[in-house]
Amino acid sequence: MKKTLLLLPLVAVMTACGTTDPYGKRADMERERQERYVERSIDKAPKWMFELPNSTSAVYENGTAVSGDWMMADAKAKATAYGKLCMLAGGTASQQTKIYRTDSEATSTELSEQAIKTSCKAVDLTGAEVAKDGIKVVQEGNRYRVYVLVALPTGDANILRKYKDAQRQREIAAQRAPEAFKEMERQ
Repeated sequence: MKKTLLLLPLVAVMTACGTTDPYGKRADMERERQERYVERSIDKAPKWMFELPNSTSAVYENGTAVSGDWMMADAKAKATAYGKLCMLAGGTASQQTKIYRTDSEATSTELSEQAIKTSCKAVDLTGAEVAKDGIKVVQEGNRYRVYVLVALPTGDANILRKYKDAQRQREIAAQRAPEAFKEMERQ
């Protein structure tokens, strides 16, 4: 009798581990699938997602996003990368995070929400572009994960910025010229 009482808990544990509950198996399979997607997104990430390129003529930032629509994933990844570039160049951001957590003896529950607003009104990102070989798309089930690397050339390497600055100087000169001639005529 004593042997039976000792074996009963052991049999119960073994039975629980080998459950044939189809819903429990489904939940386990879904959890494993999600873990594989996370592992794959890390394994498939380009090197520049972990280590940005170094350059004396450009500043780099990266971003990643996932969506069921390829263009949406692309747009979100670029928005993240350009937003990070903006912040690096002196932009501002405001962030609001709400976290509610409750604990009991049996379980913990957490609800969280985060909203971030990036503002780049005073930051000029003229010349920023997707870097060479700076886009990679990976399938995650029925969704697309896009990795993107953007670059902002600096100094003489930023041809578009130089052109924009030269154009601005021409506009200032065109506005100032009539006033300068009037000043000369008054003297």
